[in-house]
Amino acid sequence: MSSLPHEDPLPGDARACAAIEQVIVPRARDIGGFEVRRALPSIGRKMVGPFIFFDQMGPNEFLLGQGLDVRPHPHIGLSTVTYLFDGSIVHRDSLGVTKEITPGALNLMTAGSGVTHSERTGDVARATGQRLFGIQAWAALPQSHEETSPAFIHHAESELPRITGEGKRVRLIMGEGYGQRSPVAFPHPAFYAEVILAPGAVLPLDADYDERAIYTVSGEIDIAGDVFAPGQLLIFRPGDRISILATTHARFMIFGGEPMDGPRHIWWNFVSSRKERIDQAKADWAGGRFDSVPGETEFIPLPGA
Repeated sequence: MSSLPHEDPLPGDARACAAIEQVIVPRARDIGGFEVRRALPSIGRKMVGPFIFFDQMGPNEFLLGQGLDVRPHPHIGLSTVTYLFDGSIVHRDSLGVTKEITPGALNLMTAGSGVTHSERTGDVARATGQRLFGIQAWAALPQSHEETSPAFIHHAESELPRITGEGKRVRLIMGEGYGQRSPVAFPHPAFYAEVILAPGAVLPLDADYDERAIYTVSGEIDIAGDVFAPGQLLIFRPGDRISILATTHARFMIFGGEPMDGPRHIWWNFVSSRKERIDQAKADWAGGRFDSVPGETEFIPLPGA
């Protein structure tokens, strides 16, 4: 998805739990009839592991004939990580890939040296109306892979490990956890999972990685006596084992990884360890030097152009 100008997320109230380093409350913003809540980047926190961009998309109800229409736009230096709870999105890119993503599956597009893609509601969903709800994250690529060839991979719901029992359902999207390993390959130590807990269920979050966070999607969770409602990003200090108690039926995302190999610049849809590389990407998009998406005639102009 294309990054649009947003007001910075708000810092949350101070919390009692010493393991929580920061609470971020993303601001909701309407982008043409579709609500987005951006949790990263934020004031005082640009990344959690490789994750440099974290958006909640929806929930949104589209009327008959309407849908998501993100026109072709470019990326460099990152992977887009798209995961849905409801609805579907058709991805098209300059590699010639067309793929519909549905709930519980994963679309991972690696931009590397440069790729163009669009994201739209498919014809069938547009004709019948649908609810769209999900998360799109961007994971910055390590410097060794920033200029890798672009690629796209889709993992169906059945391919992603699922851990169940004692009121817990965990779908492992990336990395390792709870005795399972995801088939998703990423060139930097990272993890990402969807968690659904029944009321009273408890999920441990071990200190396997230095940088860890929870994004609350629905319901309420309790951590060391503090209760958190939906739409909050909780960033944890390294080294502490966390226990997450569901006080209601709750859904949240856990993610993180090892610190990146240096800071990243981010401008519009471009991420890089080098500012001059972003300047080059701006010039390339303005000059029509990115590959186009087959079958698409529209595009998003460079901001300010």
